[in-house]
Amino acid sequence: MTAPMEALHVTGVNVTYPSLQHGGSVVALKDVNLQINSGDFVVALGASGCGKTTLLNLLAGFLSPTQGELLLGNKPIVGPGSDRGVVFQKHALLPWLNVMENTEFGLKLQGVPKNQRRATAAKNLELVGLQDFHQHMIYQLSGGMQQRVGIARALTCNPAMLLMDEPMAALDALTRETIQELLLDVWRHTNKMFFFITHSVEEALFLGSRLVVMSPRPGRITHTYELDFNKRFLESRDARAIKSSKDFIAMREIILSIIYGDERAAEQSEPIHV
Repeated sequence: MTAPMEALHVTGVNVTYPSLQHGGSVVALKDVNLQINSGDFVVALGASGCGKTTLLNLLAGFLSPTQGELLLGNKPIVGPGSDRGVVFQKHALLPWLNVMENTEFGLKLQGVPKNQRRATAAKNLELVGLQDFHQHMIYQLSGGMQQRVGIARALTCNPAMLLMDEPMAALDALTRETIQELLLDVWRHTNKMFFFITHSVEEALFLGSRLVVMSPRPGRITHTYELDFNKRFLESRDARAIKSSKDFIAMREIILSIIYGDERAAEQSEPIHV
């Protein structure tokens, strides 16, 4: 059974941290507003310190906002929940469990019967190309395969939304491109909401149906772009042609100029405290 697809609403969100060095507080996010609908693949990009990870942690329920509201459907986000699956930068798999056991782990915690949870996990392992690796231990897998297990595990509780915290940052370039293509296939197959953060402009443009660019502290969404490079890839299956196209390169240069401008501005300004 497919989980209901519900819009995510982030309204007027601020996050303020205590400052250990300067006293007072540091504004990490300021007046962030965002809506993500069923089938959106939203990528957040920005200079270091722009609050991308803070925003993802809010959506995951790992943090609470200082001000503002986060709703998934009509339900406030007040902590972690099975309606949001998280794929971490480091796979965070359990090394004493095999691939199947890691993938079914969330359903096991929910008390789902063994046959049912294994059938669900097997379906998701097949989706990420690991149907022949159920009994392998995590240490027997490559880094790319470990991230595939992380994606399958995040899908197994059938969340409405997948949150991805730079899941390909530690992978080599060729494996990274393979996993990018896999993610787009998973996105098309599931039609779930995706929220993905990265430092790679090329990756952001290739994956996102919408790109949000965030400013350095205090983090704000300053630019939003609707993109279709991901859909072009899904039609053509030619990633190199997409990434070398004139409009892709032109958009990449626009985004880079925004980020480099933000970085220079941040270097010339004092930290913001309250």
